[in-house]
Amino acid sequence: METKRLILRKWTEEDAENLYKYAKDPDVGPAAGWPPHKSIEESRAVIRDVFNGAECYAICEKENNQAIGAVELKLKGHTDMTDREDECELGYWLGKPFWGRGYMPEAAAALLQRGFEELGMTTIWCGYYDGNQKSRRVQEKLGFQYDHSFEADLAPLIHEVRVCHASKMTKVIRKMEDIHA
Repeated sequence: METKRLILRKWTEEDAENLYKYAKDPDVGPAAGWPPHKSIEESRAVIRDVFNGAECYAICEKENNQAIGAVELKLKGHTDMTDREDECELGYWLGKPFWGRGYMPEAAAALLQRGFEELGMTTIWCGYYDGNQKSRRVQEKLGFQYDHSFEADLAPLIHEVRVCHASKMTKVIRKMEDIHA
């Protein structure tokens, strides 16, 4: 998939060095519930074992096609936000040097469009942990509507119990926003 400035493509093991470069930053992973990467080998394993979902994509700048983040629609069986076939969860992260450029809303918008128009989703969920204002802001820019908050052990990789705020977007809301854009 392509957007104005980005390419969204499948992860390859050749992306491990770039993944490590951005995922080792302690400001990136813990906000999303995972620990900083400790080695290129760990990043390679994440590509192989985690970034292997049917709708998981590396976010790359068009000029160099280098992975700088990830965006994914987590389908049934890969999310705890829903168990419906026609609903999924949007997940994302971006390397710190690329924050504040509008890349995440741009990448996520392309995947939301795919989810609704090509995959037949009626609702797409998205969450952020308490204190992750950057993720909250991305959801607001995309048009997600707050649904509920809950406290649960949703960050098992870092062994923390956190408050998660869940938002959702329905196909109807998305179409109305397109009309008003």
